[in-house]
Amino acid sequence: MRQVIAIGGGGFGRTQESNLIEQFILDQTSKKNPKICFIPTATGDLDPYVVNYYSVFSKLNCEATHISFFKRTIDLEEHVLKQDAIFVGGGNTKSMLAVWKDWGLDLILKKAYDRGIVMSGVSAGAICWFKNGLTDSWASELKMMECMNFIPGNCAPHYDEEPERRPATKKFLQDQSITSMFGIEGGAALHFIDEQPNSTIRFKKNKNAYRVTLESNKVNEDPYKVVELD
Repeated sequence: MRQVIAIGGGGFGRTQESNLIEQFILDQTSKKNPKICFIPTATGDLDPYVVNYYSVFSKLNCEATHISFFKRTIDLEEHVLKQDAIFVGGGNTKSMLAVWKDWGLDLILKKAYDRGIVMSGVSAGAICWFKNGLTDSWASELKMMECMNFIPGNCAPHYDEEPERRPATKKFLQDQSITSMFGIEGGAALHFIDEQPNSTIRFKKNKNAYRVTLESNKVNEDPYKVVELD
């Protein structure tokens, strides 16, 4: 079974008081003491982000590690293929994917995904798994960019948290750049099983994920079934 847990916003990057979505990710491995690896490339391996990761996951039953590209880099394939779950952090998607491709990590992650290692992440770490993602990697405007295409379709994180996300999604639907979008709000994740959206994982109240389409110039936001974490 192949899984992606795409988080619209939130998690240990913002607060270490709650570990609901982090525990959910670990639970999907079906292991008692799963191995999870954090990849913080999109922030340039920002030290405080890595510290926050260990602050949360050290409290959970798991074996937590991370990968650095801006210090001496380990044998990526050997390490990644030993994991039960991967978590990709937020930041600059374009820069992150460029570094990954240069090191061949994109191909290694695809091999891991096909083997059933759970893929997850927030923001840049959410959209990277899709064919295309709505990104603020450029300062000038939100753009659609090609990602790794593990999952067909397009993804917009922070769908309710950043006011330009909905208008940008409508614009791309109107100009027929895309026919639909997965819009994921902060405090929610969209759980995919074998490339199909299974459910919204809600770890904050009243948060949702949607299939967003356009009909007669009207935006339709169809929510997925919700699993509440408490």
